Amino acid sequence: MNILEVANLKLWDSVTGKVLIANHSFQLKQGSCLAMVGESGSGKSVTCRAIMRLNKAWIRQSGDIVFKGENLTLLPEREMRKKRGKQLCMIVQNGMSAFDPSCVIGVHLRETLVEHFGWSKNDIEARMKQAMESVMLKNPMELMNKYPHQLSGGMLQRVMIALAIVLEPDVIIADEPTTALDTISQFEVAEQLIRLRERMGCSMIFVSHDLGVVQKMADEVLVMKDGEIVERGATQTIFSDARHEYTQHLVSARLALNHHFKRIMGRS
Repeated sequence: MNILEVANLKLWDSVTGKVLIANHSFQLKQGSCLAMVGESGSGKSVTCRAIMRLNKAWIRQSGDIVFKGENLTLLPEREMRKKRGKQLCMIVQNGMSAFDPSCVIGVHLRETLVEHFGWSKNDIEARMKQAMESVMLKNPMELMNKYPHQLSGGMLQRVMIALAIVLEPDVIIADEPTTALDTISQFEVAEQLIRLRERMGCSMIFVSHDLGVVQKMADEVLVMKDGEIVERGATQTIFSDARHEYTQHLVSARLALNHHFKRIMGRS
């Protein structure tokens, strides 16, 4: 069963007339992870934001985005706002952009959870403390009293994952959540996303340049280039039997990096 169905999605810049996404159709199965891969500018992030209806005002869209039988493109903004976070949760590339820089982290967390659940301050703090500890964040109460700039990129990503644990959404869209991080933080955040899926059994759209993480996490893969889906299929098939030359290039580059690393480490 599909939890999300995107049909004939077209996105264009109303100022320049440039078409960003030509004609996308894809499905996300209940409980599965769909990865979107491709070079920068291929249209991955703009597609994710279209699902959430968070693109800039001058980016126009047509087509249908059906979530649990309901067409999101037809909803008033007020109704859409209720779905964001509680049912559709987005973890963005730059953790800093997800939080108001003028407020401590705890204010953002409380506002989000009061909006969706109406919980008391004590309830929110207890649930966030537990969730933050589960993603290996130490001294959560102390962290909630810090401003976003006082936390590292990896810590901010893990705060967002902790918030997702408390929200328990049906679909998580993780838009290049490890790209802006150092290697160790990338590994830690990827591990937490894998655990998040195991724990919640939620559906996920995972956007990444890191084919190693994609191979580990995803059930299916969409390969995008210049605003078009050039290949799609089960993860194993994409990595072992890619048809499109662009996909073959991505996979072979990943294998070459792997061999190079093993050689440096003396494992070959």
